[in-house]
Amino acid sequence: MMVIGVDVSKGKLDCAWVRDPQRGKVKTRVFGNRPAEFQALLAWACKQTGEPVEALHFVLEATGVYHEALAYALFEAGARVSVVNPAQVHHFAQSEGARSKTDRRDSVVLARYGIAHQLRPWRPEPPEVRTLKALIGRLIALEKDIQRERNRLEKADVLGLEGPVHTSIETMLTQLTAEHKRLRKEIDKHIRRHPQLQEDRDLLTSIPGIGEVMSRMMVALLRSRDFASAKAVGAYAGLAPMHHQSGTKEKRSTISKAGNSLLRSRLYMATVSATRHNPIIRALYQRLLARRKPKRVALVACMRKLLHLCFGVFKHRTEFQAMPTS
Repeated sequence: MMVIGVDVSKGKLDCAWVRDPQRGKVKTRVFGNRPAEFQALLAWACKQTGEPVEALHFVLEATGVYHEALAYALFEAGARVSVVNPAQVHHFAQSEGARSKTDRRDSVVLARYGIAHQLRPWRPEPPEVRTLKALIGRLIALEKDIQRERNRLEKADVLGLEGPVHTSIETMLTQLTAEHKRLRKEIDKHIRRHPQLQEDRDLLTSIPGIGEVMSRMMVALLRSRDFASAKAVGAYAGLAPMHHQSGTKEKRSTISKAGNSLLRSRLYMATVSATRHNPIIRALYQRLLARRKPKRVALVACMRKLLHLCFGVFKHRTEFQAMPTS
């Protein structure tokens, strides 16, 4: 397939086709990042490569939300699309000896990255999953706004600011809290309206430690990507173990922290509960503490295990069952 690298920004799309990888011959073009120009991009790619849309492979970086409209348009047109991790592309560029960074050069790097690697094709999320993720994102934004207003109220109390300032903050807090409650109900209704999502949630909440908040996030996560294994889910969440050893220096392990930090923070709270109520997590936690592992290390291992349990019930479509302990 012909690989086209596309560097996506808010206003434009820098595209590159490496016509001759050995001699470094490339064709580049810039388009606006708006739906009206997506067809022009496809027409340019087909003309340059001499291939139909079905023979084109577009490689994009995950750039917030700016790449999504293009990815959907390319997929619907019949092209192959891969959305790659910017950190991995950055390391690839360094290995290629790249010394400067421009949008045009980034598009060329993306094309060369696509040529050098067997990339998994991107597939759009089902509409109900996309809506669920948007609702959860809005709920999280409200929670941040509520916390900010609470901080302002605390500051106002410390400074003794009574009257209109105090009233304004309390009014805003009341409105935000009411909207947060309404949105939680809306998310639950949305899940109930789609039997597959409701079944997913029922399976996940069968795991002690996975409650209302965590089950929402896990349904959205596990339905949004085709994870090949539990390890892949752990890596996405930034919980993949990383080992460090140099010469005779003592080997130590950390986690990558490359994934969603909010997911990790919510998973941490769920794991703390699971160490008390989930027999598998509790046994693992106590075993690690008995081996004199620091509590932080033990909890991270339990977070990873809890994530694996979520993937297990989701994949095998079977409710959680604790193995008998001896």
